[in-house]
Amino acid sequence: MIKILTIIGARPQIIKAAAISRAISKEFSGKIKELIVHTGQHYDDNMSNVFFEELGIPKPCYNLNIGSGLHGEQTARMIESIEELLLNEKPDYLLVYGDTNSTLSGAIAASKLNIPIVHVEAGLRSYNRKMPEEINRIVCDHLSSLLFSPTKSGFQNLVNEGFNSANKPPFSPDNSGVFHCGDIMYDNSIHFVDLASKKSNILVENGLAKNKYILATIHRDHNTDIPENLKSIFEALVRISKQLKVVLPLHPRTEKMLHATEHKKLLFKINESKNLFLIQPVSFLDMIQLEKNSSLIITDSGGVQKESYFFNKPCIVLRPETEWVEILETGKAKLVSADYQKILTAFDNLINMEQAEFPKIFGDGRAAEFICETLIGNS
Repeated sequence: MIKILTIIGARPQIIKAAAISRAISKEFSGKIKELIVHTGQHYDDNMSNVFFEELGIPKPCYNLNIGSGLHGEQTARMIESIEELLLNEKPDYLLVYGDTNSTLSGAIAASKLNIPIVHVEAGLRSYNRKMPEEINRIVCDHLSSLLFSPTKSGFQNLVNEGFNSANKPPFSPDNSGVFHCGDIMYDNSIHFVDLASKKSNILVENGLAKNKYILATIHRDHNTDIPENLKSIFEALVRISKQLKVVLPLHPRTEKMLHATEHKKLLFKINESKNLFLIQPVSFLDMIQLEKNSSLIITDSGGVQKESYFFNKPCIVLRPETEWVEILETGKAKLVSADYQKILTAFDNLINMEQAEFPKIFGDGRAAEFICETLIGNS
């Protein structure tokens, strides 16, 4: 029996964990035992606990209750707590997702104890090291024994950085196994789409009709914490809302910044807009419903970029770069950063796009099973 300690801490990781946990429960319960550790990096109940209940994810065996703080402070507290758990539990693997401080902390703690690290969503690169996430993902990749990339470009990034795709098991940090496995969030979207249709009332509650609204999300500090960027984005949304209804689940950081003194005039414009609706953060099933039934998505979220593609929706990306270069190459998404005119131009181009086929670039919906089978084969 393989023992895995899984580290999660942010909302997207909680959702990603559903795919692996589900695969273990259905197909590998006799071969893999999973212990989930929640660092508490995201501690708002609406952004965390509700997802365990809604998605049927096993409740964490441990909650470290770390909370927010400066990057160094938060990471140091996580490393200390995770190290203690690793010494007590002695897992065969530590499994981490993506690029958060929880991911980095788990990888550092495990590497010092010579516990093999499994990195899901390996190889993604924005090539912008001003982003903390970029540092986290690079460090984690180069400490890992098993690296699972959701895309071909991510896999190629690893090869370009010196990883040998011809390595054979047993895998270790000095003989890493790198794999292109598809995206576990695509697994989840396929699995939960019918449940979302049955359980979510988000469209009715907000008076939204299928393909008659734009979905927007904004949360990255580059957009929220730089006043001119936040102003540019929201003025573009106000302008777009004159043509089509815009609904925006409001991230706590974005809400806080909108109420800052320098944005009083902007907030007045938003409140005066009859077609721009700011709503509270939504559950994962509600988000699926909003994505699936929108006509176009505007976001600075890496996950929402992909999900827009999963549901065949064009996407305006409010960032200067993206890790998901494939969606740009298909022409279904446009990079606009926080540029007012570029946002409007991209909207005009994409809203009238013919709904041509979206090529399958995120796997076959069984990435989680592939990861589990690989772990068993390496043990």
